[in-house]
Amino acid sequence: MMELRKASAQDLDAIAAVEAVCFPEAEAASRESLQKRLAVYPNHFWLLEEDGKLISFVNGMVTSLPDLTDEMYENAGMHDESGDWQMIFGVDTIPSYRKMGCAGRVLRAVIEESREAGRKGLVLTCKERLISFYAGFGFVDEGVSESDHGGVIWHQMRLTF
Repeated sequence: MMELRKASAQDLDAIAAVEAVCFPEAEAASRESLQKRLAVYPNHFWLLEEDGKLISFVNGMVTSLPDLTDEMYENAGMHDESGDWQMIFGVDTIPSYRKMGCAGRVLRAVIEESREAGRKGLVLTCKERLISFYAGFGFVDEGVSESDHGGVIWHQMRLTF
């Protein structure tokens, strides 16, 4: 049975393992970075588990800054719980559970919670091949981001309520 829940510091090992499987090393959040994020905003990690095994998660911080910047990935101190925008740093699903709706289930929960919290919306960056996936949730492509995270070209996507 699948269960959606928030993270705690005890989830660090599982989160770091899934992150390492989902992203190339240059793009993946380091264990240290994930640990800092979990210490500051564990309630902005949404975990989907099946029988206690982490299979998918979404994480990010909240800020009133309108655009996602590379500094946000490493500086957990930029989080502002009363901010306007839910930034999404990663949408991770282990390979054996991809194309089964897991990421969508978690993302819909993040969107709904952000709406209920009175945020203006959500912002993420993605590779060009994923633009249509996020558009299916209402995100709009704002073009190529200034981000050079991992040496990759990213598109900034925004869902405005």
